This record gives sequence, structure tokens and C-alpha cells, in this order.
Amino acid sequence: MANAYQQMTTEELDSAIEQLQTEADKLKDEHLALDMARGKPSPEQTALSRPMLDLINSDTPLVDGNAVVDNYGTPEGLPSARRLAAEILDVDADNVIVSGSSSLNLMHDLVTHGFTNGVAGNKPFYQQGEVKWLCPAPGYDRHFGVTAHLGIKNVPVPMLEDGPDMDVVQRLVEGDPSVKGIWCVPKYANPTGVTYSDEVVRRFASLEPAAPDFRIYWDNAYCVHTFGPEEDHLLNIFDALEEAGKSDLVYEFGSTAKVTFPSSGIAFVAASKDDIKEIRKAFQVERVSSEKFSQLAHVLFLKDLDGVKAHMAKHAKIVGPRFSLVEQKLTDGLGELGVATWTHPHGGYFVSFDGPKGSARKIVALMAELGVKLTPAGATWPYGDDPNDTNIRIAPTYPSVEDLGKALDVFVVAVKLVSARLAKAERA
Repeated sequence: MANAYQQMTTEELDSAIEQLQTEADKLKDEHLALDMARGKPSPEQTALSRPMLDLINSDTPLVDGNAVVDNYGTPEGLPSARRLAAEILDVDADNVIVSGSSSLNLMHDLVTHGFTNGVAGNKPFYQQGEVKWLCPAPGYDRHFGVTAHLGIKNVPVPMLEDGPDMDVVQRLVEGDPSVKGIWCVPKYANPTGVTYSDEVVRRFASLEPAAPDFRIYWDNAYCVHTFGPEEDHLLNIFDALEEAGKSDLVYEFGSTAKVTFPSSGIAFVAASKDDIKEIRKAFQVERVSSEKFSQLAHVLFLKDLDGVKAHMAKHAKIVGPRFSLVEQKLTDGLGELGVATWTHPHGGYFVSFDGPKGSARKIVALMAELGVKLTPAGATWPYGDDPNDTNIRIAPTYPSVEDLGKALDVFVVAVKLVSARLAKAERA
């Protein structure tokens, strides 16, 4: 269906472009310097965790059950930290390793382990010729960067309203032994905000991979990041595996990066009994022990899952109004024009926006001219190649509410002007 600009007469369209260009010129004269490029917690959010910094001092007992905090040992993480991570992911603590502050780092380590040493006794990826990885798109650019960096071929898979297109996933995983993994953000996905349906989770758990060393990288980064009035339900992937009679298929990841302090949280991975044994063995080569002071501080501060939920409720009071503002500004500015669609998430850190075909790079470039930085167009697709050049990831959490409102006003003008120019170009 034609959008509002495509339906205008040539005279009406020329007038609209002239008016929008005048608005853009005025915005440019304001010399703005606003940033909506990445999903970072705002200073208000990180301030919520500052009391954690007071919980460890020279008088704090540096023990955790039978584990010591101030010396080598427990490379799998402190027992209390493993219990906390297990509560967050709803898994058995025996099947969890807590290590470092970055779940992306853990994912990188495990992909690299498969590349250099192999998975579950199979040949290393580098000895198997071309290796492929499935990438639901739009998706998380840093995921795609890990596999691309190792020379693994990233294969895009369409994202639907309830998760990846499982017909495509099943065909590729079960029909091609060169497919070794798939990236997944199953709850409040980056950037769409979609939570995988029970059917999608069960279909993942029921896969019969052609490759015995295939694994699902289940990055449950936003499992506690609800900001709406109701929390989305995500079926536990390990429960679905048990129901399907499967075991060694999933690595699940999480962290407190956006719960407490980015780059200074705790990160963790969960897997089956046999897979976690292999992961522990691989990690022990590079880690004599984990960083345990941060783990102890997090346990003292968050305590348990109830403590995590109470803390995240404070985040929601800060984050929720920002997402409501995005919805209001986009609806008021673009809702009647038919030039765009966007997602309406209940949690996470992003809104996925789609403009007219061929518009995303132009919108992002115009936004930069007008003083607002966005995530590069195409970043949500493997190799930065959005085939329709439509998708833009909006990250509303970091700016102040005032700055966010201004940035969204600029965004609306940019989308309108680019859409009108494209409609004009079609007539030429």
C-alpha cells in the first residue's frame, strides 16, 4: 500500500519536501550532540547499584562456604554466585559456571574452543572446511562479529513475531552438517524485543542436527529486564530439552552487565552435565580462578532472585517512561503516514524500526548531520548487510528523558524527509 508521500500530487510532495527541509535546517542550526547509538544503562540506572561498592572492605570475611575469595581456586565461580546465577536462569547450580564480567566474552571463548579444539570430541571447526552459523536477523551485531572474526560464514535467518523462522532453522540445522551453531536472544530479543513463543522453544529443543557438534547459543541477556506492567513468559529451554528427550544441545548465557555495572558485573554460562564438564575443562586452561571479589559483592548486594527482581523494578521505573516516550513520539509523528513500522517491547533495551525500502542508511546519515548518533544502518544484519536497507535499532535508555525526546523529534523529521525524497525519486 502506498504511503502518504507516494499518494501526494507532485506539487504537494514538493511542498512537503521544502517544509521538511526547512525543519531539518533549523535543527542543524541547533548544533545538537545526542547519542542513541548503543543500549547502555543511563547514569540513573548505574547509580542504583552504587551501594554495592560499600559491601566489601578490609573487615569483610573473604570466604564463601568452603571457598576462599582472596586466593586461587574455584575456577567455576563462588558457590553463592553460582546459586544466584542458577536462580536467574532457573537451572541447577551444578550446571553453571560464573566467570568474568562479560557473557559475550564467554560466548567468544566457546566459539573459539569449538574452532580450535572441537566440541564433544569432534574435529575442530578449522579442520572441517566451510563452517556456518545461523544468525536470526535483525539481531545482535556483536554476536555476528564473533563468528565473522573467526571466518565462520554467517547465514541470516528471518525473525518473525514469535522468534526465528523455525522452518528455515530446522531445514538448515537438520540438512547441513556444516551448520555448527545459532545465535539466539530468546527474551526481549535484541533489537526487536520479541520473546520466543513456547512453540519456537520446543522446536529448538526438538532439533535433530546433522552436525553432532552443533550448539544453540542461548543468550538470555534480558531475562530479568522487564519494564512493562506484565512480564513476557519464556519457556525454560532445558525443561523443553528434557521434555524432548534431549540433552547436549544448548549453552545458555547471562550476566548482570545491565543489572549492576556494565563491564563490572558477573557473567555466567549454563549447559548440560556433559557440556558443562567440557566447558569447565576448557576454561581451566586460561583461568586459574575467576574474579571473586565482584562475585561476592554481587551476592551480598542482590542476595537472591527476589533481590534481583526488586532491583530490576527500580530499573523499570527509569526505563519504562523512556520506551513510552518512543512509542508516543513515533505514533504521533509517523503513525498516520504509512512510512514505518516499529516493535512494542515489554522489556529489554531496544526498539526495532523499519522505514521504507532503501531508507535506513539515508536516515542514519541525515541524523548524523542533524547532531544525533544512531547505531549504523545494517548493523542488525550479518556483515552489516540489510538486504532491504530498512532496519534501524533505536536505543532509548542512555539519554536523559529531555534529550531522548529531542532526539526522537529529530528522528521523526529525518524519517519524513527521507521518505518524501524517496517518493520523489520514484517519480523520476
